[in-house]
Amino acid sequence: MYYLKREDRYKITPIFDGWNETLIWSCLQGYMGNAWANDIQSPKSAQIITGDFCFFAGVPNVELVRNIPEYFPSECILMIPQNVEWEHLIEKQYKNNSHRFMRYAIKKEHDIFDTQKLQSYIKKLPIAYSIRKIDEEMYNKIKIEEWSKDLCSQFMTYKDYEKYGLGFVVIHNDKIVSGASSYTVYDKGIELEIDTKDDYRRKGLALVCASKLILACLDKGLYPSWDAANRESVALAEKLGYHFENEYVTYAVTNFK
Repeated sequence: MYYLKREDRYKITPIFDGWNETLIWSCLQGYMGNAWANDIQSPKSAQIITGDFCFFAGVPNVELVRNIPEYFPSECILMIPQNVEWEHLIEKQYKNNSHRFMRYAIKKEHDIFDTQKLQSYIKKLPIAYSIRKIDEEMYNKIKIEEWSKDLCSQFMTYKDYEKYGLGFVVIHNDKIVSGASSYTVYDKGIELEIDTKDDYRRKGLALVCASKLILACLDKGLYPSWDAANRESVALAEKLGYHFENEYVTYAVTNFK
């Protein structure tokens, strides 16, 4: 097993060919994430970890499946296999500490957004609330609370976020209660992350934040990619103009440290 430096990652691009996942692109394009392969010169098997997500492609390889770096920050890693053979390896290796479930891919379509409708959602924000772009002050506040930290978790410093990231938060009583931000970035796009504090859910705040972020992306020529963890997220995406594509197998692996 070999760690791939950024300048070598092009060698595994064919292994991931056709996998329409921006977190893979983020790594292959050198923005964020890490990659490994069974061989540097002629790789046949590859692994990419970006954020909390781990992707396996090519010829199934048990050494790569076992590879969870010591520095991995989360207590749970989400493993996504390219095919059934990779699924079997994951299940065999982590049979006592993994949970199999489905995530939901959303189509990546341009020119599908109704900007007037998105603006109308933003205008429905109650007067007691306000929306604010994520600046350094908001970035630091986001990082403190558990519920909101993933809005900026992949940007180690505000300078990184300022350079590559984009997002908005809803404020109530001087506190952040909801937000939409770039979880990751890639060429000409971002992957959306949306979170709302428990006490403020089902108030339409995520819809407001997401609408604001999508409009900002369109203004900047960026594509706001969406991937759904559950059916509720799919429903929100569809309300914003996206369309469901397919579900895919994911394994939540815990207790690996």
